[in-house]
Amino acid sequence: MGMFQFARLQNIEEHNFHNVLEDFYKMGIRGLVRENLQNSLDARLSKDQPVVVKITFGDLAVNDIPGIDELKDRVQCLEGKNQYSQATIKRMQEAMKAEVVQFISFEDCNTKGLRGAKNGQSNNPEDTFGVYAYSKGVHGVEDDPEKEKVRGGSHGIGKIASNSASDIYLMYFANCDEHGEQHIGGTIQLIEHQYQQAYYRATGYFAQAKTYGDDQVQKFPYENNFHHVFAKDTRGLKIIVPFLREGFADEVEMVKTICDSFLIAILEKKLVVEINDKVIDDKTIHMYLSDEQYYQNEISEMKKEFTPLYAQTYTKIPAQKIQISNSETTFNFDLYFTYDEKIPVGRMAIFRTVGMKISDYKVLNNVRKPFNAVLIGGADEDVYLKSLENESHTDISADHIKDAKTKRLARKFLAKLNSELDRIIKEEIKKQNPVDGIIDTSDILYTTEIQFKKQIEKALGTVTINTGKKMMKTNDASAPKKQTKKGGKNKKAPALQKKPNPPKPNLTERDDELKKDRYSVQPNLVKRLIVNGKEIIHFDFSQEKAMQSAANCDILFEIIDGMGAKYAFDLANNYLEILNRHTFSTYAFDGNKIKGVTIPKNGIVELIVTFKPTYNKALKFNYLVEV
Repeated sequence: MGMFQFARLQNIEEHNFHNVLEDFYKMGIRGLVRENLQNSLDARLSKDQPVVVKITFGDLAVNDIPGIDELKDRVQCLEGKNQYSQATIKRMQEAMKAEVVQFISFEDCNTKGLRGAKNGQSNNPEDTFGVYAYSKGVHGVEDDPEKEKVRGGSHGIGKIASNSASDIYLMYFANCDEHGEQHIGGTIQLIEHQYQQAYYRATGYFAQAKTYGDDQVQKFPYENNFHHVFAKDTRGLKIIVPFLREGFADEVEMVKTICDSFLIAILEKKLVVEINDKVIDDKTIHMYLSDEQYYQNEISEMKKEFTPLYAQTYTKIPAQKIQISNSETTFNFDLYFTYDEKIPVGRMAIFRTVGMKISDYKVLNNVRKPFNAVLIGGADEDVYLKSLENESHTDISADHIKDAKTKRLARKFLAKLNSELDRIIKEEIKKQNPVDGIIDTSDILYTTEIQFKKQIEKALGTVTINTGKKMMKTNDASAPKKQTKKGGKNKKAPALQKKPNPPKPNLTERDDELKKDRYSVQPNLVKRLIVNGKEIIHFDFSQEKAMQSAANCDILFEIIDGMGAKYAFDLANNYLEILNRHTFSTYAFDGNKIKGVTIPKNGIVELIVTFKPTYNKALKFNYLVEV
């Protein structure tokens, strides 16, 4: 019998590799680092000392890998039945031709290690070695219920992340327990296969097999007397991944992953990570966060990575208490919140109490607001957040929850979380900008509403397109009316006559290059409504045949003073975001122009504009369209 144990089958039914392998591989270094460091934090031994994890890259002779000869034979026997499995098998077979391969190891200190190695494959959940080594979808349970609540792991599948980092899906783990006893185990993830005229399952366990009574087979680990790369002689666990896949030895990306995922754990002195000659702890982490090799340090450019901002928010801003309910239970969180107009993208980092980040959370309708936040709960909050997490612990949602009631409560929780953050953001905006209308606009708006209306009516000419047809009509009673041939008036005369030479708009730019025609929009075709920091602008083009045939247009904004003079309006200095009210897609804008506005079949265009706190709501506009 070989050094790896595979369970026998009557016949082969499954021809695919474990789907989670590919999921973790797509996460790259982040999935590998997060899972292994999380497991180490969960096993913290003394609260007075941090967990120390040493990450090492290196080269390893293939012949020094335990049980490698048997694995070579089994991989040669694999037969793929689809394109993906065939390509994977070919990669594995090519990798095994090497004499020296790269490996990565994660060795932790100030951790408990795994218990009960000598008990082998037992059904006792307290034998954590057996649970880790031989079970899928299960994680060991802590004796202390409070410690169990704050554990990072919950799904029991994260250990497969180490397999996904190997070209042949192989990993080992060396353990030193509280008695100083040293054992080693491991797994390889293949597909169901035929080997030496028998059929076997996909997973192989690096273990000894002992047979009892009615052919009952039980697995036990080996005593660790292998190559020094696999040695672990101090209490704790060491993960070794040989045949390291290309791209997984990126030290820069690994440093960023550690800082991104375990920022709070490091700042709170719960975790120290050593990577070759680098040390990341509560003192040195700020050096990496401010190093341009790792992070963008210009706040206005932080649009995808927010860790330096989270660090500033957490260390400089006092926490405020917030409560979020799912209608049955109320959860208490500490919120660290900062508001800064230089911040281009608003995000909230949700952390477990162990110090691991779950998500860069997007607060509904506030993704472009200038804020940054960190949210941390307690043990009960951790338990609930774990129920909302995906398998890789990188997001929270209700989508994966099967039970209808639990899903409904989760959706209520998330809705109230968004609502509470929205309230806090709005209050902070008011606090930062306490007086509305403080801008002096006397040089622009100094006439009465009646005078303004008269001037704007004079300023707007009849709208035509290059085909000579009328584009927009108005029901304004003050417009000139067409006479009949006999001198009488038509019962249904157009509100405005077509003028032979309509005046050109007084703008500073024109899209001659795009050969677009530009037209003024009559005031009665536009409606505006300002509600809760947003403005809804309604354009009615439903009666304009020329507009109905166009798929989109550009809309330009002009300010008009009391004398009818027009000024281009700088959208970027006044607006944060412009959305299609029906699809919620974002429109780009530049200067005074919104580009590529979709025109629905009904001709009704509606925009949702989110304006900056300094925006003057009293301004009057003239709108133009380009088609």
